[in-house]
Amino acid sequence: MFSPFERMMAGRYLRARKAEGFVSVIAGFSFLGIMLGVATLIIVMSVMNGFRQELITRILGLNGHINVYAANGPLYDYEALRLRVGDVPGVVSVAPVIEAQVLMSLNGYANGALVRGITQDDFAKKPIVSTSIKEGSVADFSGTNVAIGRIMADKLKLRIGDNITLISPKGKASPFGTIPRSRAFTVAVIFDVGMYEYDSSFIFVPLEAAQIFFQLETAVNSLEVITNSPQDMRKIVSLMTPVVQGRADVHQWQNTNTSFFNALQVERNVMFLILTLIIIVAAFNIISSMIMLVKDKGRDIAVLRTMGATRRSMMKIFVLTGATIGLAGTFVGALIGITFALNIESIRQFLQNLTNTELFSEEIYFLSKLPAVVNWHEVVAIVAIAVVLSVGATLYPAWRAARLDPVEALRYE
Repeated sequence: MFSPFERMMAGRYLRARKAEGFVSVIAGFSFLGIMLGVATLIIVMSVMNGFRQELITRILGLNGHINVYAANGPLYDYEALRLRVGDVPGVVSVAPVIEAQVLMSLNGYANGALVRGITQDDFAKKPIVSTSIKEGSVADFSGTNVAIGRIMADKLKLRIGDNITLISPKGKASPFGTIPRSRAFTVAVIFDVGMYEYDSSFIFVPLEAAQIFFQLETAVNSLEVITNSPQDMRKIVSLMTPVVQGRADVHQWQNTNTSFFNALQVERNVMFLILTLIIIVAAFNIISSMIMLVKDKGRDIAVLRTMGATRRSMMKIFVLTGATIGLAGTFVGALIGITFALNIESIRQFLQNLTNTELFSEEIYFLSKLPAVVNWHEVVAIVAIAVVLSVGATLYPAWRAARLDPVEALRYE
């Protein structure tokens, strides 16, 4: 594509001389702009991908892919319905669940919490919880023994064997009005799933104890369904709907969290657009530096033209000169961005220790660790955009150099 003569001339124009120092400075800033733009875009998109993946993993790990709720009130005779739902193709497991808000009381301190009643077997089948146990074991989850999150335990200074009192807002009627139901439970398991909302407010209670506490006898609130295809469940839902027709309603996890994930997607698209502007600004710097280089090299261009260099050759020389700046900045930026994204948690810990400040609060960002997932398709797209913009920025200055009239350039020399 480029002859040895064209590569030699482009290389000479890239090497700065004292008289061309200002042009070289602008070219250097162009290189830095492309590099920082590509690196920043890769890092930010990787972090946003990591956020989305971590949130989805934790939400699905605790809440299931599909929830089957009774049309009116609790779901009685759920065992027969559970078996029928479990026979639907694509369904991996079905767990009966009781979920309700409670007030937790401890030594005069009260705090709101979300109780989730579940059997010991189903509790063990939730990898995100069973593999995140810090104290206690799955075998201890029985009777009136409950599991709480690490953050809740730290806030209330709870340890294994401590007792807590749960108060249900749905009380029992008496001559003196409604009296809230309360019952003491023992902390037997402390877990840490890495998500602030769950670690600070969830209390897992054995299903039988939850049924007694909420006076549901043999009923549950819903059936929690795990499928083999959490990203696309349209076929499974279409097969499940006739099975539960008349007794219950089917709700997908996407419908339950639609606004949340839509907000994440919109934020991701806007961030990509905003950060792409950094690369566009850097491309304008390439245009500026190349126009100044063409102006400065007017006599050289005229001499080369009189010696037989074609307009096409002159255009290729300046395209190669400007594109080299852009390509170098793009690939160095991509290398920095990928390296940073792959080691972002270690870098965060280092900066926190260095500055003695909390850079990533789990109370604000929901997660205890800064996630980053490098999407290689996105990296290729970012590199392609930067390359196209870098090469495109050289076309006008190169065209100006090719159109330069040797007679006019040498008239006053």
